[in-house]
Amino acid sequence: MGLSETDVAKQIQHMIAFIQQEAAEKVEEIEAKAEEEFNIEKSRLVSQQRIKIIEYYDKKEKQIELQRKIQHSNLANASRLSILKARDDYVQALKEEARKQLTILTQDRSKYPTILANLIAQGLYLLMEKEVNIRCRRNDRDLVQQLIPEAIQRYKQDLKQNDIKVTIDEKNFLADESAGGIELFAMGGKIKVSNTIEARLAMIFNQILPEIREKLFGVNQNRKYHD
Repeated sequence: MGLSETDVAKQIQHMIAFIQQEAAEKVEEIEAKAEEEFNIEKSRLVSQQRIKIIEYYDKKEKQIELQRKIQHSNLANASRLSILKARDDYVQALKEEARKQLTILTQDRSKYPTILANLIAQGLYLLMEKEVNIRCRRNDRDLVQQLIPEAIQRYKQDLKQNDIKVTIDEKNFLADESAGGIELFAMGGKIKVSNTIEARLAMIFNQILPEIREKLFGVNQNRKYHD
C-alpha cells in the first residue's frame, strides 16, 4: 500500500527537522572554531604588542641611560677643563709676576749691567759668527754699547777667536715695555738668538714647570712618565 499524505508530510517534517538539526550543529561548530581562532589570534596579537612595548621601553631606557652617561661625561670634562684652566691661569699669573720682578731687577743699575753683559756674551757663544748685530731697548742702547767690548774680550779669550764685529741695530729696538735683554742677529738677520729677559724666563719656566705644578697642585696621577 502507498503512503498516505499524512505519512509523507510527517517524513518530510522529520527530514526538515534533521536537516535543521545538522545545520544548527554545523553552525555551532563553525562558531566555536571561529571563536577559538579569534582567541588564538587575539592572544598572538596581544603577545606581539606586549613584546613591542617591552622592546620600546627597553630602547627608551637604554637611550636615557646613554644620555645620562653622556651628560655625566660632558659635565666631568667641563669640570676637568675648568680646573685645568684655573690652574693654567694661576701658573701664568706666577709667570707674569716673575716677569714684573725681573723688570724691576733690570732697573737696578748695580745688577742689570752684569746680567746684560752675560746675555751678550752668551749670545756670541751661541752664534759664533764674525758679524753680529744686537737689538736692545732704546734706553739700554748706551749700556749695551759700553758692555760690547767686554763681551768681545771674553769671547776672544774663551773661544780663541780674534775676528768678530759686534754692532747695535740703530733702526730697530725692542719694545720699551719689554723686561730687557737683547736679541742677536747674524748672516743678515737669517740667524737669531733671543736673549731677552722674557725669552730666558720662558725657557727656564718651561724647564721647571713640572716641578711648579707638582708643588702647587700635587703629583699628577695620570702622568705615566716622570723625569
